[in-house]
Amino acid sequence: MLELKFRTVTLTERVQLAPNYVRVRLEGDELAGFDSRGSDDHMRLFFPEGSPETVEEMRASPNREYTPLAWGENWLEVEFAVHGDEGVAAPWAANAPIGSKIGAGGPRGSAVMTGTPGAWFLVGDETAIPAIRRFASLVGDQPARIIIEVRGAADEIKIDAPVDVEWLHRGDALAGSALVAFLDGLGEADAVGVDPFVFIAAEQQVVKPGRALLQRWGVDIAQAVVKGYWKRDEAEYHAPH
Repeated sequence: MLELKFRTVTLTERVQLAPNYVRVRLEGDELAGFDSRGSDDHMRLFFPEGSPETVEEMRASPNREYTPLAWGENWLEVEFAVHGDEGVAAPWAANAPIGSKIGAGGPRGSAVMTGTPGAWFLVGDETAIPAIRRFASLVGDQPARIIIEVRGAADEIKIDAPVDVEWLHRGDALAGSALVAFLDGLGEADAVGVDPFVFIAAEQQVVKPGRALLQRWGVDIAQAVVKGYWKRDEAEYHAPH
């Protein structure tokens, strides 16, 4: 468990990494002491409509969960998948003026990996890219596969990893459909190395085929993270911790 602290931060930079994917930099003295020890950590960001005068007003604002990507003594970087103008977080990430203030709470706790797995299998859609980036930084010389679903080639972004990222293009199909087909098509012979760590996160529909894959490969659930990071048509859905 980590100290659950609420912070007010300021948008200082926006970088467009792909047509529908941006990285923002948040700064503020209240970020002193911020920590995120698990690659799959979630923090909650609060998006006010105006300029709240109190912390209570900020905390009452619409909020969503995101994975911290990188941070320092007074700065924090977060990446957003941006599709359309729906919701509160995506439009803010794409269009908020530099200098805009939002709230940040958490992470409240971290699932910390101990030891080194025999192999890595990292799978997700755009929303899982920050977590995959963080897991990929832990990969050494073990066998590894990294598979990410995006709409098309224009949505592929650079990811530092010791292996080439395998990109799945869903086109105009429903988000997650390419990942589900990919996971369903993997058999026992496709297992990556021995004693792998498995991370699968995308739209909620990937959970069932993801768990079925763990059974086919004989992977203990304690060595895996399989979760829906979001759920179609449910804006308030939050990934399970």
